[in-house]
Amino acid sequence: MSDKRDIKIADAFKDGKAFIGFLTAGDPTIEKTVEYVLAMEEAGCDLVEIGIPFSDPVAEGPVIQEANIRALSNNTNTDDVFEAIRQIREKSDVPLVFLTYINPVFYYGYDKFFKRCQELNVCGIISPDLPYDEKDEILEVTQKYGIDIISLIAPTSKERIQMIASEASGFIYVVSSLGVTGMRSEIRTDLKSILEDIKEVTDVPAAVGFGINTPEQAENIAKVADGVIVGSAIVNIIAEHGENAKEPLQNYVKSMKDAIS
Repeated sequence: MSDKRDIKIADAFKDGKAFIGFLTAGDPTIEKTVEYVLAMEEAGCDLVEIGIPFSDPVAEGPVIQEANIRALSNNTNTDDVFEAIRQIREKSDVPLVFLTYINPVFYYGYDKFFKRCQELNVCGIISPDLPYDEKDEILEVTQKYGIDIISLIAPTSKERIQMIASEASGFIYVVSSLGVTGMRSEIRTDLKSILEDIKEVTDVPAAVGFGINTPEQAENIAKVADGVIVGSAIVNIIAEHGENAKEPLQNYVKSMKDAIS
């Protein structure tokens, strides 16, 4: 299906506020990853982040750490993840990005990895352990294959917000809170100020993630951001329901998408 057109991250933002969902590939199985990505799209996901399982996911809280462990215990590897993307692309043009630590990409081979991304219409990469100052490590090869490096802007980035934003492509991932990923009852960061700084220097969409898990939080954040990112709450539904998570996932995604529409 995807060879018919060039899929872009911008597609996710073209009709209003984007709801971005995350899951870990191979949790509980690669087959279920395909099913759940398609189910999430059907329920309202405008873009899906797919995590490549890694043994040392330093930015993740316990929920996503455990998903990585489950996927790795099934011997899920990078080729398996690409196979899941291939199957998704037979049925869907939903924009997809990888969330991965840089080690699996380095090990796979940068050129081979990003060439495969291009072939399967994976639009971008988010790598929490590749700082802005070191993005040249992969920039040449990502540009060669037309893959966006998604910039992360954290509450601690104050002096660097505009510098990072001015060079951003795809979308900007605004980290709502200090610490690791995980559901939070409150988000105290002055997101409005951060997003105003970003908008002064770029038209690239800015989506907020880390900690968001309720429709009320999503609605409030969508008032100032171009999109809302949810990871741990989705992974938690998969952890709870395993191979029977399709319906609860769809109900949850629909409630979150409705809240920001």
